[in-house]
Amino acid sequence: MNERFISRIATELKAPVALIAATARLLAEGATVPFIARYRKEVTGGLDEVAVTAVRDRMSQMVEVEQRREAIVKSLSERNLLTEALQVSIGAADTLSALEDLFAPYRPKRRTRAMIAKEAGLEPLADQIFDGQATLNPQLAAAAFVDPAKQVADVAAALAGARDILAERFSDDAQARSRLRDLYRSSGVLRSRAITEKQAEGAKYKDYFDWSEPVASVPSHRLLAMRRGEEEGFLFLRMTPAEEDALNLLEGLFLKERTTPAGEQVRLALTDGYKRLLGFSIEAELRMETKKKADAEAIRVFAENLRELLLAAPLGQKNVLALDPGFRTGCKTVVLDRQGRLLHHEVLFVAAAGTSQIRESAEALKALVAKFSVEAIAIGNGTASRETEQFVRALKLPGSIPVVLVNESGASIYSASEVAREEFPDQDLTVRGSVSIGRRLMDPLAELVKLDPKSIGVGQYQHDVDEFALKRGLDDVVVSCVNRVGVELNTASKQLLSYVSGLGPGLAANIVAHRNENGPFRSRRDLLKVPRLGPKAFEQCAGFLRLRDSENPLDSSAVHPERYALVDAMARDLKCEVGDLLRDSGLRSKIQPERYVSPEVGLPTLKDILDELAKPGRDPRQRFELFSFQEGVEKMEDLKPGMKLPGIVTNVTAFGAFVDIGVHQDGLVHVSQLADRFVKDPSEVVKVAQKVFVTVTEVDLPRKRIALSMKAKPEIGAARENRNAPAGPRPAGAGDRSGGKPRPSFNPSAGSWNALADAFDKANRKP
Repeated sequence: MNERFISRIATELKAPVALIAATARLLAEGATVPFIARYRKEVTGGLDEVAVTAVRDRMSQMVEVEQRREAIVKSLSERNLLTEALQVSIGAADTLSALEDLFAPYRPKRRTRAMIAKEAGLEPLADQIFDGQATLNPQLAAAAFVDPAKQVADVAAALAGARDILAERFSDDAQARSRLRDLYRSSGVLRSRAITEKQAEGAKYKDYFDWSEPVASVPSHRLLAMRRGEEEGFLFLRMTPAEEDALNLLEGLFLKERTTPAGEQVRLALTDGYKRLLGFSIEAELRMETKKKADAEAIRVFAENLRELLLAAPLGQKNVLALDPGFRTGCKTVVLDRQGRLLHHEVLFVAAAGTSQIRESAEALKALVAKFSVEAIAIGNGTASRETEQFVRALKLPGSIPVVLVNESGASIYSASEVAREEFPDQDLTVRGSVSIGRRLMDPLAELVKLDPKSIGVGQYQHDVDEFALKRGLDDVVVSCVNRVGVELNTASKQLLSYVSGLGPGLAANIVAHRNENGPFRSRRDLLKVPRLGPKAFEQCAGFLRLRDSENPLDSSAVHPERYALVDAMARDLKCEVGDLLRDSGLRSKIQPERYVSPEVGLPTLKDILDELAKPGRDPRQRFELFSFQEGVEKMEDLKPGMKLPGIVTNVTAFGAFVDIGVHQDGLVHVSQLADRFVKDPSEVVKVAQKVFVTVTEVDLPRKRIALSMKAKPEIGAARENRNAPAGPRPAGAGDRSGGKPRPSFNPSAGSWNALADAFDKANRKP
């Protein structure tokens, strides 16, 4: 490992060098982020997943720098251009931009004006002009270089060629590039202008037809919106500081005399070099840099939203009846057993149908509930969802069966996927989609991992960011969530198993195949019988897999098999069995963890073990709670400014939060309306799937837009012009309930819903 890398990362993370080195070593040996964070706390000093991921990513970035350094040195060596001083400078460069600045003068180029001038023998004249700024007469000096045979027809042509050489020299200067880059970063202004002839066609970008703001402070969502407008041909963007500031900076570096003829030639070369070469080069770098930063922020927002959605509260193992609502084609209805297996399917007509047909559907649904002992009803949140919900609730089913509206975003993608075809080869797409809705109620995480995270749709401008970075960021979230919750080895799908630490699609498929051929696993150790699953993979995955009916009670917990002997020792010391430790809190209270500290096991791991003995295999997700939208408010036309309504947060972006209030169209709570205080980051206030109360402030029926507020005393009818800077075009599908926008089941994240409901009732109680 590169010690310089380790030292820099330690400085950035404010962590001891030894711990960063140990973490990097574990990563290099193939350990995963969840495994390191959970089972190697003594080695890393308790670094969490965020810190371990940061070490992994920074090491990757630094390896990229090192590889580029080697490529540059090789290129220079092959062309006999590598001097001792240049090699030292290249060795000291610690960023890609610093390396590229050093390489710029030597980078192979297409034929340039400076090259043509050098071929005409004008480089000595360029040197004379630059070195003789105080005394040289450039006209006299240039006369000696006039040579029609070399395409230098006169003095003016000679001076022009010399200036071309100087302009390229200034543009390639490492110090000039570095200083100008800093100026662009600190003082650059992002300017957006409309392409005049396309203004009508690009009306959705009208906020940016004449817009400017500092590059250093432009938010991710606005930058991505403007870049999209540029790519679609509606906007023209520039990122530059004041030209005068840039030229003054360059003149301070290269212009020694401002009033002499030779100095004037240098000044002309500087101006030309900046306008024709250097300015565009640095602007291109800044565009890439700001895009990368905006991508990172957009991916962060998407990742946070995805985490909340994946960790939404599960209903658990229940017999579920699931309906995928529809007007014309009816509701695709399925019944699932407690393991999520399909028991029955049919089509029921509950809306936009004749009276007799609805009556028949009501009787059929009651019969299904009785026949299959249905314990919960899931209704997809798409078209006709509120009508279907109303129909089901009106049946007054026995036993207070909960009726839950479930996020169906991506269900159609799942139903047409290879995964769905493999699970249900004899069923059509509509049945598969309904099954997915029902399973999402039972366990959102287990079902959502079957989808590409990008298709879940809880991000902002996810189609505009770097695809590789987005995939890596979202995959990290899925891996983190799956391993945090744990996976039941004998029932998990291969898609869910593939996200377990140390596994992957290949080993996950082998586990399922082994399970199908040999029956359920009886212990974690049986995993070693799976083809290609060796000791290293077992080490990484075993602690995250659960076996509820195993011969060893620890197999149902997050205690790693490598620590079973330690728990056995605790039981022996108390003259009891391991199972007794799990059942008896009195016995556990007698354990003195300090007695079991060793060079390999410290107090952090011992604390984790004791926590697991108290609640083996506990699910970290919140307890499931029911939620209902306001009765009588089912479409946008029912909304009136001033209404206070319950809702569920469906998406959190940099400019606010989208909230589902049950009218098939999400409303937007602008960041300025999230609280009675300044809010910089909406995720500080709300999370995806959180229950909230909102006030309707505006309803725009023609544009299908709803403005909401979470302030105690919102301004009703406040126009967006009175809020912060424009949010720009909404992310694709944002707020559109009919377009597959996600509407997740509730995951309470702050306070009791009952307390919130009481407050809501009180606020709306008539005097």
